Amino acid sequence: MLQTLRGVFGATSPNAIHVPVELHAPMGGVPISLRTMDMDDADEWNDVRWRNTEWLRPWAAGDPMHGSGLTFEQWVRRQRNDEAHGGGVVFLIEYRKRMIGQISLGAINYGAMRSGVVGYWVSQDYAGHGIAPMALAMLADWAIGSPDGPQLHRLEIAILPENQRSLAVVRKVGARDEGERANYMYVDGNWRTHRTFSLLAEDMGDGFESRLISRHAEWETRIL
Repeated sequence: MLQTLRGVFGATSPNAIHVPVELHAPMGGVPISLRTMDMDDADEWNDVRWRNTEWLRPWAAGDPMHGSGLTFEQWVRRQRNDEAHGGGVVFLIEYRKRMIGQISLGAINYGAMRSGVVGYWVSQDYAGHGIAPMALAMLADWAIGSPDGPQLHRLEIAILPENQRSLAVVRKVGARDEGERANYMYVDGNWRTHRTFSLLAEDMGDGFESRLISRHAEWETRIL
C-alpha cells in the first residue's frame, strides 16, 4: 500500500524526499527504528494515540482556526504528498516492532535556509528510557548528514518551558538553546511562548547518534 500511494504522487519536485524504508539505531544505542506509516497502521496508531490522550494533551499543537480534522487515510495521503514535494516527513518510532511514538520533520525550507522543524512524542509507558533522544539523533543524522536525506543545514525544536522531559531530550542530543519566542505556537487552546533549540550541520561532528551514545557511556561510568 505504501509503494502504491507513493506511486500516485510520484517524485514531482526536485526537492522530493527519498524516504528510507527504515532507519535503525546504531550499535550501542536504544534499539529503536524509524519508518513512515501507511494505511495498515491505522488501528495501532489510533490505539497508541488514544491511550496517550491525556499524557500528550498539555503539549499538543492545535489549529487556532478550528478547521475540520483529517481521517487517517487523508493524513497518510498528505504525508505522501509532502514527501513528494519536499515539505516534510513523519516517522513512526518502533521498539521491538511495536509502535511507541512519532517524530516528524516539517516546514522545510530550501534555498538559502535549508531548515526544518522537528516535533516528537513517545508513549507514556516508554518515557524515560532514552527513546526520544535517540529518535531525534537518528532523524538529525539522516536529515542533515545523509546524502540520501534532504541535506538540511538546521533543525529547530520548539518546546514549552515547563515541559521538562522534552527539554531533557534536546539537551542530551546537544542542541543549541536559542531562547524564548513569545506566543510562538497554538497549544492546548492558547498561543504559548516556546523555548527554541537547534541542531546545525556545523555541530554534527561524527554524528549526533555517536555523540549521544558516547555521552550516555560517560554518564554510566561516572555513576558506577
